[in-house]
Amino acid sequence: MATHERKVTLTALVAGLPSVAIAVYLLLDTKLVPSTRWTIIVVMVAWWLWWIWALQERVVRPLQTLANMLAAIREQDYSHRARRPNAGDALGLAMMEINGLMTDLRERRLGALEATALLRRVMTEIDVAVLAFDEGGALRLANAAGERLLERPAEQLLGRRAVELGLAATLEGDTPRVVELALGGRRVRWELRRGSFRQGGQPHQFVVLADVSRALREEERVAWQRIIRVLGHEINNSLTPIHSLADRLQVLLDRSPPDGELREDLQRGLGVIANRSAGLVRFLGAYAQLAKLPPPRLAAVTVRVWVERVVRLESRLAVDIQPGPDVTIDADGDQLDQMLINLVTNAVDSALTLNGGVRVRWRSDEGVFSLEVEDDGPGLPASTNLFVPFFTTKPGGTGIGLVFSRQIAESHGGVLTVENRRDARGCVARFELAKA
Repeated sequence: MATHERKVTLTALVAGLPSVAIAVYLLLDTKLVPSTRWTIIVVMVAWWLWWIWALQERVVRPLQTLANMLAAIREQDYSHRARRPNAGDALGLAMMEINGLMTDLRERRLGALEATALLRRVMTEIDVAVLAFDEGGALRLANAAGERLLERPAEQLLGRRAVELGLAATLEGDTPRVVELALGGRRVRWELRRGSFRQGGQPHQFVVLADVSRALREEERVAWQRIIRVLGHEINNSLTPIHSLADRLQVLLDRSPPDGELREDLQRGLGVIANRSAGLVRFLGAYAQLAKLPPPRLAAVTVRVWVERVVRLESRLAVDIQPGPDVTIDADGDQLDQMLINLVTNAVDSALTLNGGVRVRWRSDEGVFSLEVEDDGPGLPASTNLFVPFFTTKPGGTGIGLVFSRQIAESHGGVLTVENRRDARGCVARFELAKA
C-alpha cells in the first residue's frame, strides 16, 4: 500500500504531467538549436520536480510535526511546541490547539505531581497508621506511622497477610469503631476507619488506625476525678460530724466513766470510730492527688542522679542500678521522683515475696529515652485493670500508685507500661519519653 508521502508525490506528478508534456512537445517542434531546446526542457522538468518536492514538504512536514507532538503526549512529555503557528489557516489553528493542549497537560501534570508529593508528605508526617490491603488481604501500602505500629520497615511488611500481622479484625465489621489490638507488645485501643479503592483495576481496602488510648484515658481520668470529688465531698461531710461526736463522747466518757465492761466497750468503739475516720481521711487524701496533679514544671534532670537519689530511699532491698548513658531530660524532677518511687516500691513488694531482686536501667536510642524497673517477683495477674483507680493486687493497697504514675508519665508526653517479663518470671515497668 502506497504511503501518504508517495500519494502526494504521485498526485503532484499527475497534476503537472500534461502541461509538461505539451510544453516539451511544442519545444521539440520549434526551430531552436537542439542544445537550446534540451536545456530548456531539462530546466523546465527540474523546476517541475522541485515544486513537487516543495509541495510534499509543505504537506508532509506539518503532519510529521503533529505526529511527533501526539507521540510526546502519549509518552507524557509536554515540553514540545510547534514553531510559529499561523492562526490564519486551518493547519496553523491545529498547531495552536496542540500547543495549548501541551500547556494544559503540563500544568495538570505539575499539579498532580505536587498533590502527590503533598499526599506522600502528609502520609509520612501524620501520626495515624494508614495501611492498604488487596483483595486477598495482603498488605500493599504502609506509611511511616504504620511501620512504627508494626515495628518493621515497609520492605518486610509488604505482601504479608493481615492475619499474620494481627490485623485481621480491621478488615471485618462496621466502621468507624474502637478496637483493641495487641500490637507492639502491648494492647492499645484504636479508632478504626476503613474504605475501598481500585488500583490497576483490582479492588483494595485502606485501613486507618488512630491511637485513642491516651484520649480515652484522659476522659476516664476526668470522670474519675469527678467521682473522687463527689465522694470526697460527701464522705467528708459525713466524717466531720462523726469525728466531732466521737470527740464529744470521749470527753463525756472521761468526765464520768462508767464501770466494768461498758467502759471498755465504749473506749473500744470510740477508738474504732477514730481510727476508721482517720483512715478514710488518708484514703481520700491519697486519691485527691489524681484530681490535683499540677502541670509539670520542666527543667533539666540528670537521669543518673535522679535514679540514684530515688533508689537510696528504698531500705528493704538493695536495688541494682545498671548504669546507662549520661542523659539529661527535660522534666519535672519532683513528679518524676514520685513516679519512680511508686515503680520501685511496687517492684520491691513483688520481689520480696520470692526473695528476688530488682534492677533499674535506662538507655537512649534514636531520640527516645527509656527507663525500666524489672523485678523477680511472681509477675502480673491476668488482668486489664492495673491502671484502673481503686484496683489493687496487694492487701491494704489503695490502687492509686500505677494510675498516678501513668498520669505523671503522660503529662510529660511519655508512656508508662507494665508487663510480664518474657525471659523469666517477674514483670517490668517501662517509662518512655521522646527527647526534644
